[in-house]
Amino acid sequence: MKRMRTIPQAAAYMQEIDPGTALTKTAIRRLVLEGKLPFTAVGTKRLVAIEDLESYLEAGDVVGSTSVMGEIRRLEVRA
Repeated sequence: MKRMRTIPQAAAYMQEIDPGTALTKTAIRRLVLEGKLPFTAVGTKRLVAIEDLESYLEAGDVVGSTSVMGEIRRLEVRA
């Protein structure tokens, strides 16, 4: 059975296991709203599985990333 938590509880759990984490309630909520993190709606609450959150963080989010860090990209100049 998955460990289901509300978004604030999931953020608190991540803070507990990694006190230096930059992951916030807002960041988790954004992942849910963008469809990047599955959730279960119970009434007005959105529950996320800790296992799904950890898997997402381990895999990383490379979708939409088109630039390489440290590389200069060309900008289009408009007249």
